[in-house]
Amino acid sequence: MFVLNLFIKALTVLLLIATVAIAEPKPTVAHEDPIEIDKSLTLAKVVDLTMEKFPDMAWLQSLEEEATAIKQRGESWTAGASQAGLRYQNMTSGTVHYVDAIVQVPLWNLGQRDAEKERGIKAENSADLQSAATKLRIAGLVRGALWDMELQRIRYEQARAEINIFEQLLAKVERRVELGDLPRADALLAQTELLQKLSTLTLAEAELMHARKRYSSITQLTKVPSAYQEKLVGLKKIEFNHPTFVAINSQIERKQAEINALKLVGSGQTNLTVGVNSDRTQNNDPRSNQTESFNIGVNIPFGGSEHLQPHVAALNVELNRLIADREQLFRNLELAHHEAEHNLEVNQAELEIANELKRVAEEHLGMMQLSFSVGEINLMELLRVESRTQQAILSAKERAIMSERDIALYNQAVGVLP
Repeated sequence: MFVLNLFIKALTVLLLIATVAIAEPKPTVAHEDPIEIDKSLTLAKVVDLTMEKFPDMAWLQSLEEEATAIKQRGESWTAGASQAGLRYQNMTSGTVHYVDAIVQVPLWNLGQRDAEKERGIKAENSADLQSAATKLRIAGLVRGALWDMELQRIRYEQARAEINIFEQLLAKVERRVELGDLPRADALLAQTELLQKLSTLTLAEAELMHARKRYSSITQLTKVPSAYQEKLVGLKKIEFNHPTFVAINSQIERKQAEINALKLVGSGQTNLTVGVNSDRTQNNDPRSNQTESFNIGVNIPFGGSEHLQPHVAALNVELNRLIADREQLFRNLELAHHEAEHNLEVNQAELEIANELKRVAEEHLGMMQLSFSVGEINLMELLRVESRTQQAILSAKERAIMSERDIALYNQAVGVLP
């Protein structure tokens, strides 16, 4: 952790990225995926905009609708749909009429309604937490896409810078060939090196276009924030309030509430039946009692637990699968945290080395350029030193970007949203 603290302080004095400058020179190939800088955009805003159009939104919406439906069931005064019945009987003589009307209402078992209410609360809470976990996952995709695009941009700009350097070198060599100071073979050698740099530029441009396309595919945007660097949120270990861990915990709690509610169904619902009977006649038929009556009854199911157990067992399978997934998830989160912390330390050390190598390489190049100008070394030796120097410069730039990227990935690993 000492290295991490040192890293935070070192960032204030290192030449890293102040703002994202997306170069838009003329492309070497016709295909182009333009990206614009929007100063009004922030990393958090990009994540929000991405989530609005993310495919998982339909699933998250259905979770909320399901939770609402479960809550409404728990708030109902009856355990199911009531039934009404009407029976009419007419004697063959046509003088006696029997009419029976009944209403049947399913009643909650003891504690069942409270269990259904709890199930609705857990479902609603789980829906909200799944949304939070999805947002964190989207943030990881956006972070990765942005920093990948920035890394490819650095490589592309370095390739263009090398083109300029080798064009100038070729012009100097051709001039000295004209003056007779160098053989014609040196001009051909310099041309060959320049063509190789042009090929590198083409490939770098292609990778940049691919990175831009990945970003626009994930976010459905063609604009990026002007700055998206993050502050390191250092944690010694994964906390239990990590959004992904909390989300799967909510699924487990919901499943447990569902099992509790199902168990309280027992053998079925008790039904209350209320009815009225009418026995009327015409012409004083002696078969009629000439009465109207009211009756009430209760139907209590029993002995059906063996029919319920398979459903309970199936839910228990799902519950234990979630518990196993939670244990594996926590291990994965701990591993991701360790790797993110280690990458921070490694890249900080590599950044210091890369900056020193860049300084030494540039000093060495200056000496070799002077030696070449006075004829002490040949062109091949100069080109070799020039290539090593440009590689050292690129490596220092890459390490600076990777160090910033690793901060974002560390925050992602510990569950911190932008």
